Amino acid sequence: MKLRLFPQENAGLELLSSMAMELVHGTDIMSQILGASLDDYDDLAQQLHDVDEKASNLHFALMTQMRTSFINPLPREDLYALSRLLAEAVEKLDGAAELITLYKLTHHSKRATEQLEVINRQALLSVDAMKRLGSLEDLEEYWIEMLRLSRRAVRTHRTWISELQRDHKILTYARHRDVAAQLMDVVTDLRRLATHVGSILVKES
Repeated sequence: MKLRLFPQENAGLELLSSMAMELVHGTDIMSQILGASLDDYDDLAQQLHDVDEKASNLHFALMTQMRTSFINPLPREDLYALSRLLAEAVEKLDGAAELITLYKLTHHSKRATEQLEVINRQALLSVDAMKRLGSLEDLEEYWIEMLRLSRRAVRTHRTWISELQRDHKILTYARHRDVAAQLMDVVTDLRRLATHVGSILVKES
């Protein structure tokens, strides 16, 4: 085993990667909600609450690690910004599940599944990318792909809203629109995550 002078120097990146993995777990639970019966909503929503709590705890752990570590792989402000965006993305995904449960929504649009696929892909890319922030290796491709996925999500969101307006009465439309907006907010946070990675690349180039 290779010895390292500062064995905790990459702990912050591992924590960021773990937060992205919680988002992956959250998208799996959300996909189950989209196919579940109303009787299962409360249990699945609680599972997503638990994921949100885990992500928050990882965020707090990173704050502690930054304060106590002699050396960090990135400036503290960058680590904090990335961690905050990941935590907020998980929180908003949890919010989408809570809205579905509170509104008792059924007959979900296939656009919800499409958005969830984008979020899952962005989260998986971020799991690996966060670990590579120490060397900044191949992160330009990550940045570009994340932006491409976010543009795809924007187009899907527009289509989803137009279909909701066409197919539903005002109250049902408003409830499904709230869920659509919440999922779009997750994508937006992940786009901001990638943009911040891009700013780190520019600063360090």
